[in-house]
Amino acid sequence: MSPLTPDLLARIRERAPGYDRDNAFFAEDLDELRAAGYLAPRSLLDTARDQRLLAAHAPATALGINMHHVWAGVARVLHDRGDSSLDWVLRDAEAGELFAFGNSEPGNDLVLWDSLTRVDTVDGGFAFTGTKIFTSLAPAWTRLGVFGKQHDRPNGPRLVHGFLTRDDSGVTTLDDWDTLGMRATASNTTRLDHAVIPDARISRFLPVGPHTDPFVFAIFANFLLLIGSVYAGIADRALELGVEAAHRRTSLKTGQTYASDPDIRWRLADAALALDALGPDLERLAADVDGLVDHGGDWFRLLTGAKHRATETARRVVDQAMRVAGGSGYRSSSELARLQRDVLAGIYHPSDTESVHATVATNLLGPLR
Repeated sequence: MSPLTPDLLARIRERAPGYDRDNAFFAEDLDELRAAGYLAPRSLLDTARDQRLLAAHAPATALGINMHHVWAGVARVLHDRGDSSLDWVLRDAEAGELFAFGNSEPGNDLVLWDSLTRVDTVDGGFAFTGTKIFTSLAPAWTRLGVFGKQHDRPNGPRLVHGFLTRDDSGVTTLDDWDTLGMRATASNTTRLDHAVIPDARISRFLPVGPHTDPFVFAIFANFLLLIGSVYAGIADRALELGVEAAHRRTSLKTGQTYASDPDIRWRLADAALALDALGPDLERLAADVDGLVDHGGDWFRLLTGAKHRATETARRVVDQAMRVAGGSGYRSSSELARLQRDVLAGIYHPSDTESVHATVATNLLGPLR
């Protein structure tokens, strides 16, 4: 049974405009979601469905909490495939600890294949020095997953993944999140200055460059499908608001509501046709991850494609709803205007449009020579 009860969702929707207006973190939402057991690990399919529902009520809250669910999902994917190295993440998430992502770096378009963060070997662990951006949940995380590149080894550099805690020294959170949309995520910049992760909290050593380690597959699978689900939820709400606007607005020329206008009807039908394709796409792939289905070399094409389709479709649906709503949707206080700003963030999440097309082309045609 979903922890997202109608009463809880109603309270979350009611708070969303204030968080956006004040550029405030969704602290009250987080407290209620934690109390409801929403941080506990579940299947990817169940999580994706609930994240879509949550995003339809408060996109920024859903996007922020997404990062926690990604890490819990990574641990679950590994566990289901016989790898218990991150079982402690499942236990911590069950106990209410809040996980966040500290992987994005300014100027790093290789994403997980390389890092600008320096890693040095120290007694009993590794020290991380660098800058991480888009650290959602910055005011509240208790576990921060980070990675960096270690050079001080005889066999060449390698990537080191691990988890910091809130009590670790060398971690500074800047107060620099003031964006167009998704404001309540509080995705502030994080500075690491010789922040030490002990050996027990190092999760992976990986080579620099593309590879097929299950840890990376688990990150891609959870991140891309849950991100796609959030933007599908935004589109769900936009379509609802578009339909409401069509019934509410009346034409002076015809005396009828816009729900009878052929052009308006076409716009909403066009939006619904695009949106209807997202559920089967996202949920089938989530079920395949849960069910250990082996898509082999097609996995990254399927996963990046699902995220791309979801974010681009969501932008199209919101745009159609804005056109249907008329000038009232352009007011900064309108929910549709907030959705228009929030949905734009989808183009900035990995994998971006260029990367998706390169991935699909490589799958079809092989790598560039």
